[in-house]
Amino acid sequence: MANDAAPLASGTNWEKKQVFVMASVCLVVGMAIGYLFRGSQPAAPPAASAGPAETATRASMAGGRPTLEQMKQMADKKAEPLLEKLKSDPNNSALLNQVALVYKSTHQFKEAASYFDKALQSDPKNVAIRTDLASCLYYNGDVEEAIAQLNQSLHDDPKDANTLFNLGMIKWQGKQDGKGAVAAWQELLKSNPQLSADRKAAVKKLIAGVQAQGKS
Repeated sequence: MANDAAPLASGTNWEKKQVFVMASVCLVVGMAIGYLFRGSQPAAPPAASAGPAETATRASMAGGRPTLEQMKQMADKKAEPLLEKLKSDPNNSALLNQVALVYKSTHQFKEAASYFDKALQSDPKNVAIRTDLASCLYYNGDVEEAIAQLNQSLHDDPKDANTLFNLGMIKWQGKQDGKGAVAAWQELLKSNPQLSADRKAAVKKLIAGVQAQGKS
């Protein structure tokens, strides 16, 4: 699973063969949480000219991947114009969501979760935002609250494909609950017959992989 930010539950003791099989399934499918079925989509934030700090960050990144601290600096810079707008409209759910998405895209999950939560206070029925919040909570290590948020999303929209997909992923990765994951994905397929053939095939492949792992 291409997801080095995702925590594993304590006490997990999967056999190496099982881990390899499931990792192979995920690499073939090419999915991480939220990849197959997108949650809330970012509106493009206003472009900002590169200042000295950003230029230095780009230079330091030239030789490889940016550090989390560098990504945090990038996120802060990108969020500046949005935060400025929020000063005059602090309860604007769309703006809060855009800020959250900036931080989520740079793996600043704690900050992202905070802004998603504020956005939900103004728009509590927004399933896409709540599902993004759940992803950030999971990446930040709070598996139980992530599942609770997804269950709330399903209360508001029982057929939401993104929520059902992510619920399955978190139950599988965070709880090692293969049966729960399969149940969520089967409900996804049942509730969303309009899904494209490739997405259906991807979910079915995950189901088959988890079921095979359970029998090994």
